[in-house]
Amino acid sequence: MGNFRKIILIDLDGVLNKYDGNFSENYIPDVKKGAKEFIKKLNKDYDLILFTTRNNLEATKWLIENKMDEYFKDVTSVKIPAYLYLDDRAIGFSGNYENTLKQIEDFKA
Repeated sequence: MGNFRKIILIDLDGVLNKYDGNFSENYIPDVKKGAKEFIKKLNKDYDLILFTTRNNLEATKWLIENKMDEYFKDVTSVKIPAYLYLDDRAIGFSGNYENTLKQIEDFKA
């Protein structure tokens, strides 16, 4: 039986790049400082999948151009089962709906 590595889905915009909320279909912002080192460290213990609503081919080209493609198993827009989802536009649900409502109301991107 081989080693089972947990999967982490990592969002592109705002997590790996300098996305500021101004979406352009034809332009993916530059890599964020520290992102490559972060991905390299994570890849030692986890299987990484890039999770983005962007065009998969464009996102893959971005990974290649930024020399991060070797650390990712795949690129997808589908929320597949994973150990963890890393996204700058997420709220972790703790089981308390009132707290979650407050977090939603107070959310700032």
